Amino acid sequence: MTVAPAEIKACCANAYSSATARWLLGASFHPGGAELTSRLARALRVGSGDTVVDVASGPGTSALQLARETDCSVVGVDLSEASVAAATEAAAGAGLTERVRFVQGDAESLPVEDASVDGALCECALCTFPDKEAAARELARVLRPAARLALSDMTADAERLPPELTSMQAWVACIADARPLEEIASLLERAGLAVEKTERHDAALATLLARVDARLRAARLLGASRFTDGIGSGRELVGAARQALAEGALGYGVIVARRT
Repeated sequence: MTVAPAEIKACCANAYSSATARWLLGASFHPGGAELTSRLARALRVGSGDTVVDVASGPGTSALQLARETDCSVVGVDLSEASVAAATEAAAGAGLTERVRFVQGDAESLPVEDASVDGALCECALCTFPDKEAAARELARVLRPAARLALSDMTADAERLPPELTSMQAWVACIADARPLEEIASLLERAGLAVEKTERHDAALATLLARVDARLRAARLLGASRFTDGIGSGRELVGAARQALAEGALGYGVIVARRT
C-alpha cells in the first residue's frame, strides 16, 4: 500500500475524532482502558509540580486521568482540531483547566520545547504515525534527562498479516503499520531512550476486539443508518484481527523508556 503521509494523518485524525469511534471504542480509545493507563501513569513516576505530554491525546480521557491520579500537569497534543476542542471542553467539565490543556500538533513535530517535560505518554498511536523514527526522536527530544516515556501500542508481524489487515482501513485501525514489540524498543533506543521495561498485553486487545465486534453486530441488528455502509467491512476487519491475534501475528504491548 502506497499512500501519502499527509493523507494517512488526515484519515486517522478524522476517524478518531468521530462519534463512530467514540461509540465503538469507548472513552479510552485503546486496549486496556483506564486500568492500563493507570499502570503507565505509575511507570512515569511523576507527581505534583511535574508536567507530562500526552501525544495523540484524542478526547483527553487519559490526560485527565493522569492529572487526577498523579497530581501532575498535562499538555495533550493531537492532530485533530475537533479532538482538541472536545478534550478542552472535557477538561473544563472536570475542573482541571489549570493543570490540563490541549493543543493541536503533529507527533512528528511536537509543539513542545526541548527537554521541557517530566514524562511522556503515548497510547496506541505510534502504529498510525507514518514516520515513526521522527516521532520517536520527538518523544526523546521533549523529555528532560532521566524523564520517562510510557508507551502502549499495537504490535504485529507484518509478514504474517493477511491482505485485509494491510489496507488503508487497517492502517487507521492501528494494524497495517504496527511493528513487533522488539522493533519498537529498538526504534526508541535509536532515538536516545534507554528501554527499562517491555510487557505484552494481548488479552487487553482481545477484550477490545470482542467489544467492537459486539457493537458492530448490535448496530446491524438495530439498523443504525450511520454505520450501515461500514458494518460489513468493519466486522471482516475485526474478524481478521481476532484470527491474527489468536495466531500470534497481532498483539498489544507496553514499553517504558528513560531519556539517557
